[in-house]
Amino acid sequence: MPKRGYHHGNLRQALVDAALALIELRGPTGFTLSEAAKQAGVTPAAVYRHFEGREDLIAEAALQGYEIFGDLMEYAYESGQPSALKAFEATGRAYLAFARKYPGHYIAMFESGVQINRTAALASVANRANGVLEKAATDLSQHIPAHKRPPASMFSAHIWAMSHGVVELFARNSPGRASPFPPEDLLETGIGIYLRGLGLIAPDD
Repeated sequence: MPKRGYHHGNLRQALVDAALALIELRGPTGFTLSEAAKQAGVTPAAVYRHFEGREDLIAEAALQGYEIFGDLMEYAYESGQPSALKAFEATGRAYLAFARKYPGHYIAMFESGVQINRTAALASVANRANGVLEKAATDLSQHIPAHKRPPASMFSAHIWAMSHGVVELFARNSPGRASPFPPEDLLETGIGIYLRGLGLIAPDD
């Protein structure tokens, strides 16, 4: 690819896209800024016009990922309305779907070590995505008697942790972690067991 220096049409996004491809291939610490620049078709010096370093570049990839993730979570939540149960289950499935469709973003968000409080913008988009799941949990928890009702933040954290575990162990081809069941089935049955324990769905016959 020919060098285009500082005249690249959208250098900032080209560098993010290059980083995402490298993150997916090698992980968040498996590439250098020089490699990202080469993949984007520019000189290494051009990178520093837009990013302070590799972590800054990864943070931008994470921010864009959270924006996509938040949109998907919102769509999932709305698609389940007016049923609080369907909306809640849809947000769990959206987590798995996002990890599969956007692996580079997912790794940048959850496996790179970049703190969501690194910038106000990153914290805002990350909290928005988490807020959708918490909103779905709040809706559903209204069907539990008040004296048995867990805090919505705990409710949503349990499902987030379950979704994250299924993704990490079984949905991203982790070595030695093959499952005899599709990740979607593992997540659906796990959520079902959790909700059954709270009395939100009927027990099996």
